[in-house]
Amino acid sequence: MANILVVDDEHGIRDLLWEILNDEGHTVELAENAAQARAARLRERPDLVLLDIWMPDTDGVTLLKEWASSGALTMPVIMMSGHATIETAVEATKIGALAFLEKPVTLQKLLKAVEQALMRSTRTSATLALGVQPASVGSSAVFLDAQAPAPAQGLSDMQSFDLDLPLREARDAFERGYFEYHLTKEAGSMTRVSEKTGLERTHLYRKLKQLGVDALRSKRGA
Repeated sequence: MANILVVDDEHGIRDLLWEILNDEGHTVELAENAAQARAARLRERPDLVLLDIWMPDTDGVTLLKEWASSGALTMPVIMMSGHATIETAVEATKIGALAFLEKPVTLQKLLKAVEQALMRSTRTSATLALGVQPASVGSSAVFLDAQAPAPAQGLSDMQSFDLDLPLREARDAFERGYFEYHLTKEAGSMTRVSEKTGLERTHLYRKLKQLGVDALRSKRGA
């Protein structure tokens, strides 16, 4: 199950999405504006963000641009709006959004979009853990409808490591992706992850704590 950040200024929509996603077993963090979204992204390191376009302080597209330009777009983002035009939706996907959901969001479309986004995120973690450089995305972005199958090439969720980082930070980023991949693959089983990675359990727990990796979050049904 995943950690999902929902950003929407409408209280009713936040509560509805929290209820639906929580019933699916996900951990859901709520934010009602861009300021809270920034803080939640740093604090929770979400696996997925559902981001409303029209918000009173900073609109969702501007926040998406901010994350993309600063290298903070490290998770798939699904945009939501009841008033956005096709041009706005296409602009968001060019910046790095994975999909666009039109309000009112139906249960079927929401769960399908979330499923696709998390599958792509898991494939990205696996790619990084194996040391393979993901394909970059050019100016021709793919518009992904919530009911359409996910294309083979990713958008901004298929990130590569920032090679301009100091060595220690770059190594930590790789190790974090490596352990998150194995935790997801083994459904949070520390015994199996210990066997796969060759680390004794005590050392493994210490390493995960040092990297800020939440092992419990990867346990299905925990």
